[in-house]
Amino acid sequence: MENRSHALMAGFFTIALLVLTAVFALWLGKDKIKRTPYEIVTKLSVAGLNVQAAVRYKGIKVGNVSSINFDPAVQGQILLKIDVVSDTPITPDTYATLGYQGVTGIAYVQLDEDNVHAPHGALIAASGDAPARIPLRPGIMQNLEQRGMAILKQTEELTKRLNTLLDTDNQKSIASAIDNIGKAAVAWQKVPDRLGPTLDKLPALADQTQSTLAAVKTLSGDASKLSNNLNQFTISMQAPDGPLARLNNSVELISAGISQDTLPKINAVTTDARNSLRSINRTSDALNERPQSLLFGNPTTPPGPGEAGFSPAK
Repeated sequence: MENRSHALMAGFFTIALLVLTAVFALWLGKDKIKRTPYEIVTKLSVAGLNVQAAVRYKGIKVGNVSSINFDPAVQGQILLKIDVVSDTPITPDTYATLGYQGVTGIAYVQLDEDNVHAPHGALIAASGDAPARIPLRPGIMQNLEQRGMAILKQTEELTKRLNTLLDTDNQKSIASAIDNIGKAAVAWQKVPDRLGPTLDKLPALADQTQSTLAAVKTLSGDASKLSNNLNQFTISMQAPDGPLARLNNSVELISAGISQDTLPKINAVTTDARNSLRSINRTSDALNERPQSLLFGNPTTPPGPGEAGFSPAK
């Protein structure tokens, strides 16, 4: 009986010790930090993210991921529930991205915000019961994946174009072009040999050019002197008492003499000539009417009434 009582006491002591240990463990594991729930909404892939993954705000751990589920209201949309320390400055401009730890590939949620027009105050949920929602933007890995796919497509397109460029016909054309380039290079190598005689003549040509320039310079000096002489001659001709002025005066005097003396005399001579022509015309008309008057003279005109020798007709 005594052995059984000791065993019973040992059993009670063990049970009590286990209960105390459990209570102590629960007391130590109790989180006294106040947390606020939020939801992250996305249609992007969340590969590598697990429940209890860390939530960091600008690199500082502020919470954990509590659940990962599909949104029953929107097909293909994922809801990530996170618990964040209440004093974390979450604003309406706060957004989330997925970060990855080192080479392990374990994902965590990185919170950040746009500070350009960030309003003051905390993010408030749209309805009273549902937690506030934070959008998830593509992270570095998602951007690299998208750009990597674009680069792969461009590389594939470039490969296709290279294959098209290097087909049989184009290869022949390229080989022909390379052959022509080789021939052109060989011909170009011969150019210096052909240019040698011409280059040898360049010093003599330079001397001749200098001589020509000297002659042109002398000619330019003579032309300048001739131009100066012509200018002086022009000035002397156009002077107030120069030859042109004297010639103009002489012409004016001659013109005045002709107008005042010669022209009146010419007009008088013209008048006399006109009167003479009229007399000749009358004489010619009289001869045509009475040619005998050339021998017998002109008949006398009988006297008229009141004149001497007038006799009335009977």
